[in-house]
Amino acid sequence: AAAFVGAAALGPVQCALYASKYPNVTAHDKAKFSPAPLSLNGIVLAQLAIGVLGVLLISSEYTTGLIRATLAAVPQRRTVLAAKAIVFTLATLTVSEIACFIAFFAGQAFLSQKHLETHIGDPGVLRAVIGGGLYLAVLGLLALGIGTAIRHSAGAIATLFGILFVLPGIVGALPQEWQNTISQYLPGNAGQQIFAVHIKQYTLQPWAGLGVFCIYAAIALAAGTVLITRRDA
Repeated sequence: AAAFVGAAALGPVQCALYASKYPNVTAHDKAKFSPAPLSLNGIVLAQLAIGVLGVLLISSEYTTGLIRATLAAVPQRRTVLAAKAIVFTLATLTVSEIACFIAFFAGQAFLSQKHLETHIGDPGVLRAVIGGGLYLAVLGLLALGIGTAIRHSAGAIATLFGILFVLPGIVGALPQEWQNTISQYLPGNAGQQIFAVHIKQYTLQPWAGLGVFCIYAAIALAAGTVLITRRDA
């Protein structure tokens, strides 16, 4: 629910505010304005909820001891993890896609009052809207993998947010040439390219970025699968 509200509401609210203050916007800011990304700004907020939920999907069972009952009912531990991953991905993808489409059309409705809107058929727009849901779904799998590997909720959440938010700051302290090379392959930077309409220099192409993000999620899930089968509950 938090992810849905964040993804569906934040962007349209920002679009409404921008449209209301448009007469006072500077020419420089008008030149940089892009309507589709503004509608999808809520994805940044939704990823916090999806990330936490992905971790808690399994770490909470370790915290309460319920994991023992789960594994007693289904001794095939890989099956347990696969079932969680499938159900969580389908739920996250469905909710996220609906929220992203609502955010886009609602946001553009506000911007159309000042004739600033873009359309779903414009270059890169449909891919960006669909990509927002794909990004959140893959993020959920990354969080689930980290939660399975670490098992402790606080540690897993800290690790996930460290990867998404702290690591780019660390790379930002490196020399510019290193930043240009490394930053585009960081999980968050790579994954977010799929809902970017305009591709900047020193960033991956949208589908390539999503592919890199999927690799990170696959590695996390693979590590979680190995550890859940080898450790005691």
